[in-house]
Amino acid sequence: MYTLPKIERFNQDVLSKYHIYNSVFITLPFDSIDNTGVLLPLFTETCETGFRKQETPKEIFDFFSNKYLNNASETEKIDLMFRFIQYIERQIVLFDAIEDAAFPAVNNMEGRGSLRDIKEKTDAKEKNEELIEFLENFNVRTVLTAHPTQFYPGPVLGIINDLTDAIRLNDLLKIKQLLAQLGKTPFIQNEKPNPYDEAVSLIWYLENVFYATSGEIVHYLQKNILHGSAIKNQLIKLGFWPGGDRDGNPFVTTEITLKVAERLRTSILKCYYVEMRNLKRKLTFSGVDTLVSELEHKLYRSVFYSKGEIYITLEELLSQLNKIRTIIIEKHQSLYLDELEAFLVKINLFGFHFATLDIRQNSKIHDAVFKDVVNHYLNSDSKIFPENYFELSESEKLDVLSKVKGDLNPADFNDEITRSTLESVQAIKTIQKANGEFGANRYIISNNESALNVMETFAMIRLNNWENPTVDIIPLFESVDDLQNAHEIMEQLYTNPEYSKHLQARGNKQTIMLGFSDGTKDGGYLMANWSIYQAKISLTEISRKYGIHAIFFDGRGGPPARGGGKTHKFYASLGPKIENNEIQITVQGQTISSNFGTLDSCRYNIENLLSAGVTNQVFSKEDNELSADETQILTQLADLGYDKYLSFKNHPKFIPYLEKMSTLKYYSKTNIGSRPSKRSKSESLDFADLRAIPFVGSWSQLKQNVPGFFGVGSALKYFEESGQWDKVSDLYHNSLFFKTLLENSMMSLAKSFLPLTAYMRNDPEFGEFWQIIYDEFSETKRLLLKIAGHKTLMENYPDGIASIQIRERIVLPLLTIQQYALLRINELNNNKSGNEELIKVYEKIVTRSLFGNTNASRNSA
Repeated sequence: MYTLPKIERFNQDVLSKYHIYNSVFITLPFDSIDNTGVLLPLFTETCETGFRKQETPKEIFDFFSNKYLNNASETEKIDLMFRFIQYIERQIVLFDAIEDAAFPAVNNMEGRGSLRDIKEKTDAKEKNEELIEFLENFNVRTVLTAHPTQFYPGPVLGIINDLTDAIRLNDLLKIKQLLAQLGKTPFIQNEKPNPYDEAVSLIWYLENVFYATSGEIVHYLQKNILHGSAIKNQLIKLGFWPGGDRDGNPFVTTEITLKVAERLRTSILKCYYVEMRNLKRKLTFSGVDTLVSELEHKLYRSVFYSKGEIYITLEELLSQLNKIRTIIIEKHQSLYLDELEAFLVKINLFGFHFATLDIRQNSKIHDAVFKDVVNHYLNSDSKIFPENYFELSESEKLDVLSKVKGDLNPADFNDEITRSTLESVQAIKTIQKANGEFGANRYIISNNESALNVMETFAMIRLNNWENPTVDIIPLFESVDDLQNAHEIMEQLYTNPEYSKHLQARGNKQTIMLGFSDGTKDGGYLMANWSIYQAKISLTEISRKYGIHAIFFDGRGGPPARGGGKTHKFYASLGPKIENNEIQITVQGQTISSNFGTLDSCRYNIENLLSAGVTNQVFSKEDNELSADETQILTQLADLGYDKYLSFKNHPKFIPYLEKMSTLKYYSKTNIGSRPSKRSKSESLDFADLRAIPFVGSWSQLKQNVPGFFGVGSALKYFEESGQWDKVSDLYHNSLFFKTLLENSMMSLAKSFLPLTAYMRNDPEFGEFWQIIYDEFSETKRLLLKIAGHKTLMENYPDGIASIQIRERIVLPLLTIQQYALLRINELNNNKSGNEELIKVYEKIVTRSLFGNTNASRNSA
């Protein structure tokens, strides 16, 4: 049967269903909002017409009010705004569920990037041996973070899951019931979740999605590529930050860290228990049944009666299952062997840890903690540190730090941060005893600026009576300057005898984390991406020089501005000068639910990451290497974009614009995450303390998406005006890295809508600043279309742009309301006798409207 093109599948399975089910939703008789469903389509049409006429959000809403609301009071108008927001939030949920249900129909699950595609290409190119070697040495690690970009509370996520199933079955009665439930379920959390709450929410994805999907992927590879042999390598790894990420989050305590680790262990044992019960129904034959019952009983006790106690070890579980496997092969004609081996695959992947709980802290905190630790020893007449330690040079300090050992007691310190930081090391030891080494064996240093930052952490761990720690110390380089100096810092570490000895004990592997988000905030889109690419080349070179295997861990957010977008294409584009035996990425917020929220989407995206590694390492590694001329062009583009972005960032209205005209200050009021929206507690806004999520998210709420494109147009324009356009055009068509970079920028442009804020052009304070944004947007759009040979943005992703356009149309009324509320707040604040209560109401409207827009964008923060 003929397969429809992707866009036609999208129109058939997503767009048409949305129109049908939305018409059901807007006619449901909810209490006191029976006319909202009638008015909302009229308001959407008014918004579209108004922005075409270049009207302001206030003019648009006032026109609608005068035409349809029959002399409504301001209170009645506000009431309608809240009702519109409630409806729009739920329309987005409906659209999410429809897209999730249609995922396997719209996306070719067996097409390019799939395991089947990998196998067929391997067979065609006769590279089976190379692929098997790759599978035994490659890893994909997805690390779920607690960064607050998920606005759906737990009950709503549950409805989305049930609604997706009902839509997939076209069960209209069930759909109608769930839509009615959705209309009556609150979207707002009255209190901020604590880190443990965040952990529990994300563990749901581990249990219900990653567990099954990861196991099926590896089992498929064993059966079809390794011909039944077990993959000894832990091909797919899971990481976890909630409960371990202390950077800027005072609510992450040692108690919560240990509690989360225990929940992770209990969760994986529960998964094993359920699978063991299913096997028990099948493995009923002599010599096997009693062994299975014994394992089931021990797993049951470990899950439901444990109180922290484990009644079976990982080694015993594996030993008994392998014993069962032998009996089945030798005595029972391998009956149900496939199911048993699928179970063994999962145990090999997840052990008793499920996901590795990473500990993270900021280098600035470490500096203060270590000063406290040194003073503690100096005041106790200890000889561990020399009396003049603080006067020593950096190299002298490194020498001292490499040799210190001790047995610190966190309780000896009065400072809470010092005590909790030292306790985090003790927590790692405790977790490893219960969950195995993979339970917690990574310590990440945010904002790492020097070798001293790493060695202070190394010394702090060893001073906790841990001479040979089973912990990987991971520096996180974030700013442009730190990325450019990263290889020099790592060389200092590689040449330190004690640190070198530590790496030898860790298999001569060094994980290095590179942060896209703060890099973009610091240096703009082009410079951040190019700095990371160049840093990977320099770090690979210096690591290979000293016999160290570098592993890159990319701190990516959802949108292109934070390293998201077509992520797998970046990994497929890396050449031989960049180590790429592991793909490690952070996944967060609504990107978890959109990319890994269902079995189908999770499988599709993990397979794409595996395929990216295969493409780069097995099929076309040499093809992706940039020439000297291409490197020079990219460097020049990055420098030009950097200069443009710096002049913009240093504009005197940059911070005031974010404070007064954006939703930046409202992020702290959303109650969606435990972590504060900025690192310091000061009232004034310091750019350095500003977190990347509210920074990028605020531009997204304005529909300007500055971090995803600013500087790109100016850089390309230089080549156009200097008669060198052919150079960047050839680069675009020859380099997958550069093409992906610009395609992701196109996505940022496609999710922008400058008419929403065009009224700012006439603002006496910010008019000139808004015009700078508009001009760069216009030039970037013109030149990206020119270089791609397109007439419209994302022309080569018709289903992608169709999805964006529908989502943007759904949230257009919400964004109009948000801007109307911001305008009213400014009006009331400028009025010296302003109504404080009314200002609070409009502030609540702004905060509420954050949710729907972020969820609709799916990768806006």
